[in-house]
Amino acid sequence: MKNLTVATATALITTFGLVFGTMPAASALSWNWNYSGTGIAASGTFITDDTPNDLGFYLITGITGTRNGETITGLQAAETPIPGNEPFDVDNLISLNTQQLTGDGFGYSTSAGNYSSPFFASFLPTPGYLEVFSAPPIIPGFENLGLEDSELPISFSATIITVPEPSSILSLLVVGTLGAPSALKRSKLSKFTHKKLEKVS
Repeated sequence: MKNLTVATATALITTFGLVFGTMPAASALSWNWNYSGTGIAASGTFITDDTPNDLGFYLITGITGTRNGETITGLQAAETPIPGNEPFDVDNLISLNTQQLTGDGFGYSTSAGNYSSPFFASFLPTPGYLEVFSAPPIIPGFENLGLEDSELPISFSATIITVPEPSSILSLLVVGTLGAPSALKRSKLSKFTHKKLEKVS
């Protein structure tokens, strides 16, 4: 009986280890995002911190996706401007609020050497989203908007990707825990039966 208790405790610890040891700490969230405008189509995923600031904005720490068929190659560092839009720094903040981006927005580079920065333009007669786009040759400074550059209205949307509920993790743990004693019992019975048969033969 003592051995069964020890074995059950070991099985419980192992189950906890398997369930929680392989699960990363909930320190990041995944999002789907997209925006479009005249001649513009961009979409992909964000990785953000899991805790919003006091205004409900999460910090974007990673980005993937495409813009007009070009692969997004990197996130512009917060508190720096995309090349060609100096001195306007991005803050890389996103929220589930009605206004999902701030006036600083986020920025990224693409495989063709272009840069993009969507943001919320509260200064417009009807506030909305704009995208600043910089393409080579890039001349520093927002006032040097070339023919290849643009600042156009866009529709923007981002949502958090659904993740498994904590209750399903708990269910997995309970099933594993309840199954351990019966599995041990079956194993013991099997050995006992095997020994009995050896004695008979």
